[in-house]
Amino acid sequence: MLELAAVDGLAARGLALDVLDAVLRRRRPLDEALTEIEGLDALESRDRGFVRVLAAGVLRRLRVCDAVLDLCLSNPAAPLDPRARAVLRLGAVQLLFLATPAHAAVDSSVRLAEQRGIGRLKGLINAVLRKVARDGARMLAGVDPIRLSLPDWLWDAWVATYGEARARAIIAAQLTEPSLDLTVKSDPALWAERLGGTVLPTGTVRLPTGHAITTLPGYDEGAWWVQDAAAALPARLLGPVAGRTVADLCAAPGGKTAQLAAAGASVTAVDRAGRRLARLRENLERLGLAATIVEADTATWDPGQMFDAVLLDAPCSATGTIRRHPDIAWSKTPADVAALAGAQDRLLAAAVRLTRPGGTLVYSVCSLEAAEAEQRLAPLFAAGQVERVPIRAEEIGGLVDLLSEAGDLRATPADLADLGGLDGFFAARLRRLD
Repeated sequence: MLELAAVDGLAARGLALDVLDAVLRRRRPLDEALTEIEGLDALESRDRGFVRVLAAGVLRRLRVCDAVLDLCLSNPAAPLDPRARAVLRLGAVQLLFLATPAHAAVDSSVRLAEQRGIGRLKGLINAVLRKVARDGARMLAGVDPIRLSLPDWLWDAWVATYGEARARAIIAAQLTEPSLDLTVKSDPALWAERLGGTVLPTGTVRLPTGHAITTLPGYDEGAWWVQDAAAALPARLLGPVAGRTVADLCAAPGGKTAQLAAAGASVTAVDRAGRRLARLRENLERLGLAATIVEADTATWDPGQMFDAVLLDAPCSATGTIRRHPDIAWSKTPADVAALAGAQDRLLAAAVRLTRPGGTLVYSVCSLEAAEAEQRLAPLFAAGQVERVPIRAEEIGGLVDLLSEAGDLRATPADLADLGGLDGFFAARLRRLD
């Protein structure tokens, strides 16, 4: 855990403002903004960590901070310079959720206002944040932080799909920092002991957050790779793959390709993003694993053959990964989900064509939206192209609560909560019919 009080970072706070502007105004993904903002590589590692903690903290608590700030403004309905709102949010998240000393949070915010050309508002910023420091805890008790942690459309969708109690549990889990999950080539117990981690029921090795990944034992020799425990499940659902031909569609950055190759499959990894495929190649090289790599649009790719098994981890809204990528809550819209559903239908049609009759197809998404999951399969069933092959609890570490009545995988961040939770994932196993 980063000790925020130990970071004397006006520069870091300023860069956090730049990151938030990139995410909220220009709709850049948080991880990309954290690599693109000029000046970030010049910071010490500790200060770079501080920038991420600040930016992610604001994104996780955006509307909660705004609700408290509005209680501290004499006229919250009056127009407020967006730069001032951004500085206030940064100060509020430090005071309300990051245990930053009040003098550091308030003073740095006033100095940021001067730096950003809104020195005329530094008196307002000082007064509002002092009020947050004094009365913020009481004000928080009067708002619903769970409800305010999602945009309205996403809240409505989750309540409709999961019920309000379950939706609240999912959101609460997404407000916490996720653990570091590793898929190991072999002997999870040994690597858990070496790394100071825990073996989950699914075989994933889980470590506390905050590690420098490349310095951990086993990294250089390619003994493991980073992969959320839920994301590691879909590839397993293909069953024994040694000696079989498997197409991994939309494969980058390659965690599932690595799983299949390590299990002895003859893998063809397909993705249309050349930059992401370069990362896949690097990962396989470090791991000492081999796969045929194809840069192509999966929807139109014609390899001139069919495969024994196909894994389609389709592009999606990724709402199941908000705990890792809190920007998703504010960057996605219902229109995005609708557009992605159309793309998923095209990819599913291609995946069916690539699966030999009698072969296995696994469809997965890291989305919590039914419109990208169960609802995408209905047309295939209606057309008689595939049949469902229900997943058994023993295939996923005995975690029967992760299975739907129909036998599909449905993991949410609220699952395995006592061990740190999971990313949200859906997967269905299908058999292609003649």
